[in-house]
Amino acid sequence: NVEIKGAVLICACGAFQYHSDWNEGSPVAEELSKLGYQSFVVDYRLQPYTQEEGALDLARAVRFVRYHAQEYGIDEQDIAVMGFSAGGILAGEMLHNFDGTVSPNVLDLDELDEVSADAAADGMIYSFYGRLSVGTNDVESLREADLPPTFYCYGTRDPFYEQFLSNADAVEKAGVKVERLQLDEMHHGFGDQGGWMDEFDQFLEQVFDEN
Repeated sequence: NVEIKGAVLICACGAFQYHSDWNEGSPVAEELSKLGYQSFVVDYRLQPYTQEEGALDLARAVRFVRYHAQEYGIDEQDIAVMGFSAGGILAGEMLHNFDGTVSPNVLDLDELDEVSADAAADGMIYSFYGRLSVGTNDVESLREADLPPTFYCYGTRDPFYEQFLSNADAVEKAGVKVERLQLDEMHHGFGDQGGWMDEFDQFLEQVFDEN
């Protein structure tokens, strides 16, 4: 039996038009499960819905997992989110604007709304905090968001390579713990390939141990 280390919620890519589950969803969840994580692929809303509405879906999913933490055999603090390309942007949107709890002034609360959507860690796999195709370098905004430790993984042949570097720099300047893994000659969209999940596993173990 594999010891359960925590939970990871996965957001696949697809430019907010589809979910690339075959490459960045189920295979990643299966591998992370082998490493000891309760793994969930988030079926977030796509166009015509907005990035913000998709982020609310992820926040709701985090609340659901935390609410059922005992049933899943995890510590309620040991929950991470991650995403690939647009899925990572979605995770960043949630962490930047929609984590914590829902204000009772916004809507009628149910049991899940009273549970925090905070995540202990974030995995940005060929992705960044920002909007579709545009990473943010606004250090003050990133600092105010109180982001969790963030793991970046990207290939040197990715057209967004320079944006990954500059966004990771800005997040680090904002006081966030950042770990980077660069894969030489890798293009955008490598999914579960490249051997990065072992290092992501080590990153999560360290973060969860420090909680």
